[in-house]
Amino acid sequence: MNTTAVLPDTTAEFSAPADDTVRVPAQNSQGAPSAYEAPGDRPAAEPQANPGDNARAFAITSFVLGIASVVSGWTFIAPIAGLILGIIALRRNTSERTLALWGVWLNGIMLALAALAIVAFVLMLGAGLIALPFFAV
Repeated sequence: MNTTAVLPDTTAEFSAPADDTVRVPAQNSQGAPSAYEAPGDRPAAEPQANPGDNARAFAITSFVLGIASVVSGWTFIAPIAGLILGIIALRRNTSERTLALWGVWLNGIMLALAALAIVAFVLMLGAGLIALPFFAV
């Protein structure tokens, strides 16, 4: 029984350097990992997160909070959160710059209106135009 094995011609894969050491390429000519490569030789590919993804989400969230603040009449917590997220998105150079700007403006306007309403209420209370029952003597 003849048990000779035919090996493929791999001379194209190897190059002999001047110091007579044999180096094994990491990939063969088709781009696939070489059969001669040890499993631990290659570092595992780690997924690369795009840094713009968070900024894009911040811009969209800021815009949604701005619209919701105007429509629902939210005047304090939601506009503050939307304003902060919009500013963060702008500082991270988001691809959704327009949405971030709209979010900043809408949330800023709602905060300004809330501040004006508080100032007007305090002025009217001080002038005696509004009487609160727990201040009555």
